[in-house]
Amino acid sequence: MQPITDRPVRWGVLATGGIAHSFVEDLAAVPGAQAFAVASRREESARAFAERHGIGRAYGSWQELAADPEVDVVYVATPHSAHFAATKLLLEAGKAVLCEKPFTLNAGETAELIALARKREVFLMEAMWTYLDPAVRRITELIADGAIGEVRSVQAEFGFVGPTDPDHRLWDPATGGGALLDLGVYPVAFAHLLLGEPETVQAHARLTDRGVDAHTGILLGHRSGATALLSCSLDVQCGQRASIQGDLGRIELDRDFFHPAGFTLHRDGRAPETFHSPAPAGHGYGLEAAEVVHCLRTGATESALVPLDGTLAVMRTLDAVRERIGVRYPGE
Repeated sequence: MQPITDRPVRWGVLATGGIAHSFVEDLAAVPGAQAFAVASRREESARAFAERHGIGRAYGSWQELAADPEVDVVYVATPHSAHFAATKLLLEAGKAVLCEKPFTLNAGETAELIALARKREVFLMEAMWTYLDPAVRRITELIADGAIGEVRSVQAEFGFVGPTDPDHRLWDPATGGGALLDLGVYPVAFAHLLLGEPETVQAHARLTDRGVDAHTGILLGHRSGATALLSCSLDVQCGQRASIQGDLGRIELDRDFFHPAGFTLHRDGRAPETFHSPAPAGHGYGLEAAEVVHCLRTGATESALVPLDGTLAVMRTLDAVRERIGVRYPGE
């Protein structure tokens, strides 16, 4: 891809749900970014979205957005069961893509998209804001500097009591429903960031009568002997906490580990040190957009902070968890 240096990066948005609204609101504060076009399968929905956000072009099909020669990059905000089809269409049209998490339903789909992006030399990134969060980046710097020694254990939980409507997408196998893909991707990605891809995967789940997981517990084992104990839930009020434990100390995140406002470093013989991080502007999606703009300005086809090989490794782990708990989606 040729670097975009002489004008704003022109964004398209594919889908018009709540997360798309939040993303576009944040995009307005990202230097060098312009909300340029929006597409939905329903033209009236696209037009209403465009009018609300002052976007000049509204399309009633994904194909029209993909064919617009003036759109540089597209944010895919569909339910994750549609991520593969939407992203493939855009990559084939030569569009750079920022795709929401989880990247796809399974590792096979993810591998195909990565191969296509690399073949076409088109930018592609998962919208994993955790990896871009200032507090999380500071944590990785401290660990790299030996602040807690060798990381030997990671614990993380993410959950809430989900919607009561049994037909909601979170409970629907056809939309990749269940706790694991919607919520579990965060603790799994967090553990991968700190420990890498595991050697062994164990898991147990409480399944609904429709065959998706309401609650899943995960134990990851690494060749080094390190472990990760993770959980995700749609029927338990979890604390959304995380703990990183080393042989010289530990780091505690008491709330919202996936985009924390701060954390506490505990080291033997020292008073606890609390680190505060300024909250990202808006909803936090600007972190992702800014990283994409930076990459497109430099001509990069992958982000060094959210690497595609890392995205694929997380999907392999999620696949292994689903195999252990017996969750399959239609068509697999």
